Amino acid sequence: MKTKHIAILATGGTIAGEASSKNSSTQYKAATLNIKSLLKDLTGLKDIARISAKQIANIDSCDIDEKLWLSLAKEVNKLVKDKDIDAVVITHGTDTMEETAYFLDLTIKSPKAVVLVGAMRPANAISSDGAKNLYNAICLASDESSKNKGVLALMNDKIYSARNISKIHTLNLDAFKEEIGYMLDEKPFFRYLNAKSIDEKFDLSNLYSLPRVDISYSYLGAKVAIKAFVKAGAKALVIAGSGAGSIDFDSKKYLIKLLKEKKIFVVKSSRVGSGLVSLSKEELEQGFISANDLNPQKARILLSLALTKTKDIKELRKIFDLY
Repeated sequence: MKTKHIAILATGGTIAGEASSKNSSTQYKAATLNIKSLLKDLTGLKDIARISAKQIANIDSCDIDEKLWLSLAKEVNKLVKDKDIDAVVITHGTDTMEETAYFLDLTIKSPKAVVLVGAMRPANAISSDGAKNLYNAICLASDESSKNKGVLALMNDKIYSARNISKIHTLNLDAFKEEIGYMLDEKPFFRYLNAKSIDEKFDLSNLYSLPRVDISYSYLGAKVAIKAFVKAGAKALVIAGSGAGSIDFDSKKYLIKLLKEKKIFVVKSSRVGSGLVSLSKEELEQGFISANDLNPQKARILLSLALTKTKDIKELRKIFDLY
């Protein structure tokens, strides 16, 4: 059987980080090593895949911005159209991995596997997980069963879909939830498919910036922050509400005023971390949009991309129902 050609795009993160002491897993600097350094110690790769690698960036993932998202997505779209390339692996920091994965899932249309991978501990730590994660990601991307599943992520032997992956711990190796499968001896095993994986994607070919969408965290007195976002030029807001998306009285009154004046779009999400946010009949009439079960950071991405296609409230709601 022909060896698969896997293209690796490196962006930095903890997987490319170094600690001052091999015994430390928290005191380190992210994004100090390049992709060649990460690959040189991986044995057995030639039996798995033919590798080509490119350093797109080398930064802490908390510093990734929309400009990098756009360039990364365009680079991936170019690679997946290349007949010589079978799949793409992207090394990435874990802080914003779920956001980048979701952005790429919304903007890349290809049956080929695209897999994000990172690490919770720096490359030179005794307990580093990066090398094994990267090896597994390459194995996952090389496997035929990974096709037609949208963008995936691989961490700690577990496979995640871009829409459902969520970071739930600051330091543990098992830092993510909602896995759809796992790796065992270089082979992926999928439990179920991502029900939200669809063919229709957002076109980035003529897109060089995104509408400004901010996230306002719900707390007592949050109206001050909401006003600041609006003054700063936000075109839309995602409210990370308490419980099932609740918004305090003063903030909601102000948001309703903005919606009535058609000055802004507002999506209701939740700060809880999981679960559905539903809207009352009154909220639908007022112009709110439900994030459904998307967390605030992913709702922000979808809303920003959606606004490049439409400003119609009914169409925006359909997009949130679809994705």
